[in-house]
Amino acid sequence: MSDERPTVRPVNLGRLVEITHLCRNGAQSTDDVVDALDVSKRRARETILESTRISLTEKISDEKTYATTTIGERFIDAVEASDWERVNSVLKTHSPHYGEFLGLFEGSNTIEPDAALKLLEDQAEFTPYEYNETSLDVIGAWAQRLGAIQRNAFDGTFYTVEESDVPPNFPYVLLSVADSLEESAGVNLKKRYLSIPELREHTCERLSCDRAAFDEALRTLAQQNIGRIELSGAPIDTGAKEARYGLKTIELADVDGELVTTDQSSEQVMRGVEQAGKQYYYLAVYDRDLQFNNNNDD
Repeated sequence: MSDERPTVRPVNLGRLVEITHLCRNGAQSTDDVVDALDVSKRRARETILESTRISLTEKISDEKTYATTTIGERFIDAVEASDWERVNSVLKTHSPHYGEFLGLFEGSNTIEPDAALKLLEDQAEFTPYEYNETSLDVIGAWAQRLGAIQRNAFDGTFYTVEESDVPPNFPYVLLSVADSLEESAGVNLKKRYLSIPELREHTCERLSCDRAAFDEALRTLAQQNIGRIELSGAPIDTGAKEARYGLKTIELADVDGELVTTDQSSEQVMRGVEQAGKQYYYLAVYDRDLQFNNNNDD
């Protein structure tokens, strides 16, 4: 079976970490990987071949066992240090598919999935590589977990995060997003209360800011505009919490044993904004003349 193939194998980031670390402790056969990772032989083979293709592991001379490369050593060192930026750099350099995907954002901050796939297909026309929806989901998940990009959890748009804070025009952008969401509900179905998770996703996309910055700004806005806007709770089964795409994160797992692994989550149920120990899922606007002072130096 060849190490190379046109598309990315559906191997998640956690598996790449596990196989690279396992092979660091001595050459491993496919059967060794099956036992250590508790996976099927087919899945073990798939994981081995993908890690080999991107130079994290390599075949040794008998071609039946695999060992970690010097690139894989740097990869695992970065994982153990929770240096996700460095992990991202290793993958960007050695995975042709991943590198091309991240390269799309050098000319644009925001890219819709269909447009991203079309651009990747066009760029790969004269290369041995191919892209499809599955490969886009795989490399997109790597990028999200490593913090290279965020993905709108409601419409799937990929975008870069360039700011760790929101700009002074945050209220204007928030109201613009709220207007758009109201319009999408139809002329006769305007929402008095708007989903904070939806507002968060679309506002972060427009401002290229991270979700934590949005939450802090919204709390500040609510405190400075009592009576003008209102944060509201929601019943447990509210639709405000539902999202099509999960929020993907990664962290080094605190586990006993010799195998380095990671905890990964794909949070489909969106969180609200927490204030004074309470979760709020809806926002109502009564007065659009909003004050906003987000000076964090005080």
